[in-house]
Amino acid sequence: MGVIEEGAKKSSVLWLSLDRPRLAWHTWYDGAIYVVTGGGEQSLPGLTEADRVGVTLRSKDNGGRLVSFDASVEVVDQAEAAEAVAALARERLNAVDGAGLTERWAARSQVVRLIPREPAP
Repeated sequence: MGVIEEGAKKSSVLWLSLDRPRLAWHTWYDGAIYVVTGGGEQSLPGLTEADRVGVTLRSKDNGGRLVSFDASVEVVDQAEAAEAVAALARERLNAVDGAGLTERWAARSQVVRLIPREPAP
């Protein structure tokens, strides 16, 4: 999974195949991609109900497709995944409530772990 990890670490955005391709910011943490949705954050309709989602990572160098793969979807308990949530919060640019960001997420948003499966050929 070297290319997935490398691509996820180098680029802060990816595409998710939902109702239509959706651009999302994310972070890579402990072998998985984490995104936040809802509660005033990025809208990723249908993600929290999905078992799997298609993910496309872009090349930081040229912006083109680096790799596409399926990922298992898990909504995380934010208290149990506090370190991953903190890592995701560090990637959130321009938050108006930086100091209270994780508390707002706990109250109004869902954090989702995307676990990469084998890349598509």
